[in-house]
Amino acid sequence: MFVDYSTIAEDAKVWVYPSSRKFYPTEIEEIEQKVKAFVESWKAADHNFKVSYQFLHNRFIVFIADVSETTITNADIDASVAFILELQETYKVDLLDKMNVCFKQGEFVQYKELKDLKKLIKNKAVTGKTIIFDNLVNNKEDFEHYWEIALEDSWYNRYL
Repeated sequence: MFVDYSTIAEDAKVWVYPSSRKFYPTEIEEIEQKVKAFVESWKAADHNFKVSYQFLHNRFIVFIADVSETTITNADIDASVAFILELQETYKVDLLDKMNVCFKQGEFVQYKELKDLKKLIKNKAVTGKTIIFDNLVNNKEDFEHYWEIALEDSWYNRYL
């Protein structure tokens, strides 16, 4: 059942899907409608399943699922991945590549391959103070506190 993000427990499971490009203004409303329709129908028969989503920076799709009273099965994960794959195909973006990195450069969010991040650090175009998005966070609490953090405070600090 779709619920407001603020009502989801801190230990709720989180999946972050970063887009390889910013979604165009003409795509955003349609994408949000599709995402909301998916989360409303995802495990709809399970009335204990509470799920929400966030659509952030016109680039990140985030699913947040409270699994304290229910379980997520492989079939449920497969359904969410199939939905994300459908979005990838429709909008010609990558959403599942976890080997890329997103970071803020001024008001813009950049999406780069990890090897390119290393070059940017070497050339001092990116520093330890650069805000990075850790798309590997696992729960709502970590998402709220550690998703957007300084590169020096993230696992990417090994490249400094």
